[in-house]
Parts: sequence; structure tokens; C-alpha cells
Amino acid sequence: MDLVYEASRTLGRVRPKILEKIEASSLSYDSCALNIETIDARLEEHWPRLFELLYRLYGQHYDFYYYLERILLTAVDCWLSRPEDLCQLDVRRENDPNWYLSERMVGGSLYVDLFSGDLNQLRDKIPYLKDLGLTYVHLMPLFKDREGNSDGGYAISDYRSVNPDLGTMEDLRALAHDFRAVGISLVIDFVFNHTSDDHEWAVRAQEGEREYLDYFHVYPDRSIPDQYERSLREIFPTIRRGNFTWQEGMQSWVWTTFNSFQWDLKYANPEVFRAMVEEMLFLANTGVEILRLDAVAFIWKQMGTNCENLPEAHLLIQAFNAVCRIAAPGLAFKSEAIVHPDEVVKYISPEECPISYNPTLMALLWEAVATRETKLLKQSVGHRQHLLPGTVWVNYLRGHDDIGWSFDNGDAWAVGINPDDHRNFLNSFYTGAFKGSFAAGVPFQHNTDTGDMRVSGTMASLAGLEQALVSGEPKLIEMAVRRIRMLYGVLCSIGGIPLIFLGEEWGMLNDYDYLADKEKKDDSRWVHRPMMDWSLVGELKKKNSVRARIFRELQELFETRKACPAFTGSQMRLLEPENGHVISYLRWSEGHLLVVIANFSDAPQTVNMRRLRTEGLAHFFKDTLSQRTLSTHDILELEPYELLWLVED
Repeated sequence: MDLVYEASRTLGRVRPKILEKIEASSLSYDSCALNIETIDARLEEHWPRLFELLYRLYGQHYDFYYYLERILLTAVDCWLSRPEDLCQLDVRRENDPNWYLSERMVGGSLYVDLFSGDLNQLRDKIPYLKDLGLTYVHLMPLFKDREGNSDGGYAISDYRSVNPDLGTMEDLRALAHDFRAVGISLVIDFVFNHTSDDHEWAVRAQEGEREYLDYFHVYPDRSIPDQYERSLREIFPTIRRGNFTWQEGMQSWVWTTFNSFQWDLKYANPEVFRAMVEEMLFLANTGVEILRLDAVAFIWKQMGTNCENLPEAHLLIQAFNAVCRIAAPGLAFKSEAIVHPDEVVKYISPEECPISYNPTLMALLWEAVATRETKLLKQSVGHRQHLLPGTVWVNYLRGHDDIGWSFDNGDAWAVGINPDDHRNFLNSFYTGAFKGSFAAGVPFQHNTDTGDMRVSGTMASLAGLEQALVSGEPKLIEMAVRRIRMLYGVLCSIGGIPLIFLGEEWGMLNDYDYLADKEKKDDSRWVHRPMMDWSLVGELKKKNSVRARIFRELQELFETRKACPAFTGSQMRLLEPENGHVISYLRWSEGHLLVVIANFSDAPQTVNMRRLRTEGLAHFFKDTLSQRTLSTHDILELEPYELLWLVED
């Protein structure tokens, strides 16, 4: 089939209906949303790609062209309802498509209820967010979710309703507007692998409506589920076994990858894709600028595979992306794929997800701090940090989730590390079981049969601050604070958008109160989701306060990062210091150069600066953080956990 011809022919057939929708629209013809030249240009550029993607996914359906038309008209409806200020944002983003690569991008993530109480009170905290230096704020799931256990908000009951305890959709739109006014991009989750079991679609499926039964994977007996299970893994084996849940009222088995109350959507049904396009564009029209695509690896199912990272999953995301380029080009995608590093990178491209979490870097930064050695970090970063032009990492130390040691076994063996033994060591170290550990983490999903485990804990508690404060020893406190600053200095400079989990800027410690909550006590991830204690704000003004020092140092790192054009994008190259406790790398962009040197040891280290001259760099550098000048003729003495950002002087 000539797909280019078919795409053109289909568009020609649908275009009169598009014009009818524009004519019938109540918006003013002065609105950019009604500019037919704009939509024609977008369709000319993106429709052939969308047509091909949908044909590859759904071309075998007898009513393919019916769904194709419905999907296109859904996009047009959402485009026509897009507010004028967001249409103007679309134009700016089309003229600056790589806006998220800027060195000025600094991110934070938060739970609204834990951070501020509700959305209106969050608006009151905007000056605080600006003062910290954030230009990107990710609100963890805030939509209406099921009663009781909702997997931290990831069991969504309604994509178009905010949790009433947090506010309303109007409150969310107002927050997005206020964020844009001060240069902050709103980021939210798009939980598109599954819905809650009390979402309208699931409820109607439970009532026997055939159309909605086909929105999910529903089976009358175990014959098909058992065939799938032969090649599937269990995500949370200590909570539940298998990937299917028996629904007594339906007398059927339903696919539930993560929890029994989270029903996986059936994307093999093109109507599910269309319906989720409508939900996605509704969210875009609230003022969201970045969508975090949740659990991207699991969205397509195929018998005989592990149903993870399948080619069709990539086609689906690319199709969602193409729809956005037509209806809401101001929106960008961020992928969340906590899978093998070789699979993570496959989701990252301008046509799929131009922004991606970097879980491997997160794990390896903690690994290097535990071992005081950088060999595994350098082995991985040397070939895994590089991305396609127009894409960028989101680098983080902690998020809402646990830590899994997701480094590549081959990378470990290449530097003489047994990966299984090393993961056991890291679990022991970060849960405080290893003698001499500074960490105060908590086991997550500890499987006593296999020994498999992941780790929960706040950044500060994992970095040693909790243990140091309990001891009261000034030296241990100093080492913990230096460790935190160094880690964030690498995070801000290694290539990508630095992201903090709000509370980290104060060095907030583990919150063990979750153990008294029956809905949370079996999920140790709540230990690193503490309530913000705003009564401590006054402490930020105290010179000798540990919290104030951490806040000021992060603030300084963010401010300095924004003044360094070399940090634009993700271009980086490792330099080779002789010292195995140190990492050094070069950052550059449009003629701007910067060298980063970081000591991962709690002991002083030396670096031969003469090696920089072999790179053709200058004879003198200035550290942008301390303002001191260094010569490449000297041996550099590094203090414990010292960090340098060097520009040619």
C-alpha cells in the first residue's frame, strides 16, 4: 500500500468535516485556534506520520478508516477548544522546539497534599519555588482516585477531575496560568497503562457493557491468562502473585499488572487509543506543558512475550506524540521506563519522548558514593549518557519511588564487579546493615526467598545526614552535607534537567510515621514522602543551620547552572583523571566549554591538571562556584567530596 497516497486521500476526505467544525465553532475568527493555515500546516507536516503509525497498529481492523477519522476529528475538537494563551504558547514552542534543553531548566516534584495542602495553597508557594530556582514543577498524581489504597494516586478514577481534597480543575488551570506567568512549566502524570477499577469505563465493563469490556483484557477462565503468565514477570511479588485478578461480580479474570485494582487498558482496540487521546488533550488544554508518561514499558500485550518494551509500545507513544504535534504542540512527553538501560534509551527521541528520566544515573551515583569509587559510574556514563539531538535526560537522586540497582551487568563485569554480589552489597549498605554504612534506608519489596530487594529513603537519610544528626558528631554532619552538595553538583552538570523531590532542599529526613497508617504501613516508599514542615522556614535564615546551608548550596548550584550556557542540552564527554575516586567530564554548547571535577571520596584526593592540556584546553581555569583560579601546570588537591565547575580563564 502507498501510505503517503492513502494518508493524503484520507485527509482530503476528512478535511470538509474539519472545516465544518471550524465554521461551527463559537470562537472568534481572530483566534489563532481558528487559523486554518495553522492547522493545514500542522496536518501537512505530521498527518502522514500519524497515518503510518496508526496503520501499523490498527490497519488490520476492518473499520480502520472509521477509527482513523474519529481520531483525527477528536484531535481537531481539542485543538478548537484550546485556550488562546495556550495557542500562543504552541506558536512559541514551534519556533523554539528545543526549549526544554535550556540550561535554565531546573525541576522539582511534589505531592500537593504533602507540600502545600491543596492547589490554591500551592499557588501561594510560587514565590518559594521561584526563590529556590525552579522552572519546572511536577505535581505527583492529583486526579480523583479510588478510595483506600490507590497506589499513591496512580489508580485514577477520573482523568478530568482533581481529587476534591486538593481542589478543582479550575484551580489546576489557575495554577498552570500562574506558573507560566513566572516561567515555570507545569508537569503532571499521564497514567495511560491502566485505570482504577472504579473508573467509569471499568464500572461499565463490570455492568456487562460489551463496548467497555473491550477496553480491558477480560477473560472468562484461566486458559488465556495462564498462557500469558508463562512469559510474564511479577512486578510486586510480595504483595500479590500473578498478573490477573478474579472479579467475582463479572465472573472473569482481568489483566492487572501492578495491583488488583489497576486494570490494564487494551490498546489493541483502536477505540481505547482514541479515548485516551481525548483524555490526554483535555489535560493539555488545562495548561500542562510536560506529560510524564507512566509505565511506558507495559502498554502493549503480545502472547509469548514478557509484554514489556514491545515495538508496538513505541508505535503507540509516537502516535500520541504525532497527535500532540497537530492539536497541542506546546506539550512535550517525558518517559518513565524503569527497565534495563538498553531499553530506557529506546523511548527517547524527538518523535517519541524527547525527555526521559535517567534511572541508571540515579542508581550509579548512589553506587559511587557507597564505594567511594567511580569506575562503574564512568563505565556506564561513557556510553549511556549520550542522547539523540533534540532530547534530554531528567537527572534525579530521589523520586517518589524506590531505588532499584538498574545498572547493566555487562558494565559491571567490564570493571571487575560481580553484579549480583554488588547489588546485595548496595542493598545492605543503604539499609544500614553493612558495617560502616552512613545510610538509613529501609528495605522495599524484600523477597526472603530470592533475596531480591529495593531501597526506600529520603535523599538526606541515604546520604548520611540522619545518622550524622543522631550521632551529633560535627565531622559526620559536615561529610553528609558535602556529600549532598557534590551529588547535586554532578546532577546539575552531567547533562540534562536536574530534578529534586521537594523537601530535599531542606535535607528532610525519613518519616517513619507511615508505619502507624494501615493504608501505608506495608509500603515503605512512604518513608521518603514526608509532609513539608513549613514551621521550619524560619530556620533557612539561620547562618549555622544545616537546613539553611543545604538550601543555600542548592540555590547557588541552580543559579550558577543557569549562567553557564555550556550546560545547554546533554553533550558531555568523560575526561580521564588518574584517580579512581574522581570523575571528570567536559560539557559544551555553541562554543562554550566547562570542565566538571567531583571527588566521590570522604578523603582528600589529587588530580593531575596537566592532563587537561592534552585535551587542547586553556592553561588557566576559574571555578565558577568558588571563583578561584587554577592552573593546568599544577597537581590539584581536592577536599573530601569537593566539586569544581571550571571555565577557561
